Formats: sequence, C-alpha cells, structure tokens
Amino acid sequence: MINLKETLQTFDHAHPVMPPLAGVLKKGPAYHDRWWLTGDGLRMYARDYTAAAGRVRLPVICLHGLTRNCSDFEEVAPWIAALDRRVIAPDFRGRGLSENDPDAMNYHLWTYAKDILDLCDAFGIGQAIFIGNSMGGLVTMVLSTLRPNLIKAAILNDIGPTLAPKGQARISAMAALPRRAMRNWQDASAFIAEQYRLIFPDNTPADWLEFARRVFRKGRDGNLHLAYDPCITDAFRTLTVGSAAYDLAPCYASLAHGRRILLVRGALSDVLDAAEAKKMVVSKDVTRVDIDRVGHTPLLTEPQARIAITDFLESQG
Repeated sequence: MINLKETLQTFDHAHPVMPPLAGVLKKGPAYHDRWWLTGDGLRMYARDYTAAAGRVRLPVICLHGLTRNCSDFEEVAPWIAALDRRVIAPDFRGRGLSENDPDAMNYHLWTYAKDILDLCDAFGIGQAIFIGNSMGGLVTMVLSTLRPNLIKAAILNDIGPTLAPKGQARISAMAALPRRAMRNWQDASAFIAEQYRLIFPDNTPADWLEFARRVFRKGRDGNLHLAYDPCITDAFRTLTVGSAAYDLAPCYASLAHGRRILLVRGALSDVLDAAEAKKMVVSKDVTRVDIDRVGHTPLLTEPQARIAITDFLESQG
C-alpha cells in the first residue's frame, strides 16, 4: 500500500518568484517544489509558498481553471504568504508538471476533488481557506460535500454552480481548436492575445507575453506547447453536452452553509452573469466584488480584487 506521506518530497532549492517583464524582481516569499501521489498512483506537483514570519494562521490552497496551471497564482501567492499564510498552488492532473491520466474519463470534478484530499492528507492539512479560479471554484464546491470540515472559507473567482450558455459555448469552441506548436514566444503571445483580447481589453504586449509564459511550456522538440493534456478538453465537451447531469447547486449550497465566501466576478464575464452572481449571495456571509474591465477570469492582482481578498483573509483570523 502506498504511504502518501512517504512519497512527499520537498526539494532543497527554492524558486524565486518570477520577475515582471520590466525586469524588476518582485519581493516575496519563494516557493518550494512539492510532490504527492494520488490514490490511483499519479505523481502530482504543487508550489508551496512559505508563510512570512509571524502568526500561525490557516493555509490557503489555490486551485486553477480548466486548461491552466499553478503559475496563475505566481503573483497572488507571494502577497498572500506575506499575510502570514502558507500558500499551496497545485497543478491538477493533466496540467503543468502533474502527470497526465491515461484514462481521459478521470478528468472530472470529483476526481480532482479527491486529488486535493490526497494532497491535504500528504501535506498534513486539516483545514484551509480555498481560492478557486473558474473550474477550481467548482472543485471547491465539490470538496465541501466530500470533507466539510476541510474548508474554513472560500474565494470563488468568476464561477457559480450554473455556467452562462455564452461562456460555455466560448470555452467549448476554444477547447475544440486544433493544437499547434508555437515556434517562439512572439507567436505564443499572438495566439493568446487573439483568444483572450475580449476578456482583457486593456492588456499590453508585455501582458500577453507574461500570459503566454504561464500557459505554454517548451517541449523536447524545441517548440512551445500548451501545458495541459489535450484529452481534458474532450472531457469538458462531454460535460457541457450533458451538463444537466452535473447539477452543482447542491454543492454550492453545501459550500455556502455556515461559511464565509467572497465571490469575485469579472464585470465583462460571459461565464458568471450578473443575475447568477446575485442569486449566489444567499446570506450576509457571502460578499461579492465585481472587477472592472475584466472578463473570465480576473487575475486577482487587480486593485479591487487584491483589496477585497486581503480584507477577506484578514477577517478569518
């Protein structure tokens, strides 16, 4: 039988936080590479940011979206760690440095949630605050039904139990795009700008390059490839076709019961529409903030988001 704690590895070296494109190093805690095994034997990866010296506080677990990876939090995690909180940002199976699943049918929310339970067992985490970007928010909802005491509070980034049809259609269309290798970072940046220009209308060329560096990885052939298993998009298209079978309203109700929730919504979002966001504010324990001139999903580095998240985390003791 596999002992998850024995498989946990921490490298002796720490990675500096990625500098901005202007070339000035962002000061903040470094992260360590961490690994764990899932119940079905996949080797999984996470970045582990050490909390700044000070109070011992609940850790924060950051969960990325459908085709993204832990680097989505490379700017967010350091300033949360500076609030005296350990921050763990894993790659879901089939993304980033985590192993691909040989069975594409395992790419679904309940498997991802169980993987996070394995992470918490391996890392010795009994309770945490969760931040879920898009699909990561859906996984957080599912987690609340599998291990209710694990989640102290949650931040949902532009996601609710019901996806708007327009956003679903856009994501499905993107998932169906033929995957082609990019020869260089200029080509990769141009591709990303073409796909996301309506979501981030104020992005500069430097922003698109930074975005590209988060979602592409250099392959053995020397070209740049999107850092996820192509099979995950097949599973997503199946989900959207049969979405009636995935009623997440009970999962959101479970998450919102007796917990503080911060709902972050991009004002231009086509995935979480304003009416759905309004319905999600079911009690005084649910707070909502809309981020101007951003679609699905906000980066959480926007001033409005950062202020709201800092206030929310500080209210958790």
